[in-house]
Amino acid sequence: MAGPSILHCLLAISLLSCAAHAQLTTNFYAHRCPGLEAIVRTGMTQAVAAERRMGASLLRLFFHDCFVQGCDGSVLLDAGGEKTAIPNNSSIRGFKVIDTIKASVEKKCPGVVSCADILALTARDGAFLLGGPTWAVPLGRRDSTTANQGLANANLPAPSSNLSTLISKFANQGLSPAEMTALSGAHTIGQAQCRNFNDHIYNDTNIDPSFAALRRRTCPSSGNSNLAPIDVQTPTTFNADYYRNLIARRGLFRSDQALFNGGSQDALVRQYCANPALFRSDFVKAMVKMGNINPLTGTAGEIRANCRVVNS
Repeated sequence: MAGPSILHCLLAISLLSCAAHAQLTTNFYAHRCPGLEAIVRTGMTQAVAAERRMGASLLRLFFHDCFVQGCDGSVLLDAGGEKTAIPNNSSIRGFKVIDTIKASVEKKCPGVVSCADILALTARDGAFLLGGPTWAVPLGRRDSTTANQGLANANLPAPSSNLSTLISKFANQGLSPAEMTALSGAHTIGQAQCRNFNDHIYNDTNIDPSFAALRRRTCPSSGNSNLAPIDVQTPTTFNADYYRNLIARRGLFRSDQALFNGGSQDALVRQYCANPALFRSDFVKAMVKMGNINPLTGTAGEIRANCRVVNS
């Protein structure tokens, strides 16, 4: 009698272990919420139509989520201090869009789809609706019950980062320098606050003087919250102009221009500028890999009913 009992226990433990370490799959909700991607795409289409910048904002929100505890929706929590961490405070945005989409998903598939997965899908759709590539998003993440302000402050690269710091921050997340350069191409869309680039336009020498003068018109040396497009050429269109700007020394952030400043990424920047299709392909691969940073799966975490708070 003891033998079968032991076998049953071992089988149960094995099944639990597999569930806790399940892999993300692109068809995770095929049966449990088959209309999920259409719901998210409709919500994102409405959000981007109302404000094209929102596509970039939600792409950035996903990045800021994945670099802190993994892609677990922790950045969406009101409690825990992640939203008010130095890289995020009065900077990350798009929470109301997530709330709206989550509410629509809950009506169709209550208690099934995580906020972390919704965020991953909005990032993909935000890029696509602004002219970027699309891709099959691996799904199956669950939501964290905690946020972490300290990790947000430590893990997220600052706009003033030099190349070695950028390489180190991305390496800590399992991402290579080449993947970092591809992911940085997300700066082809979106806007930035003056306080995040004023040091570069006033104090650095590796910047085109006419570009620096243009940005100084609305950005004092002390910095403020005035906005400027990160890509001065086509700020609401996802393309390879970001890399063209770097070659012309027109990167908005110090961390942008660090990718083309006589260092290890210069050649790849030139490649992406000359071959936008290569950039798009590498960007997709890097996004999928980033989306696989330490996800909660199986029985870990929870499926939040409200993305801003843990379940009671």
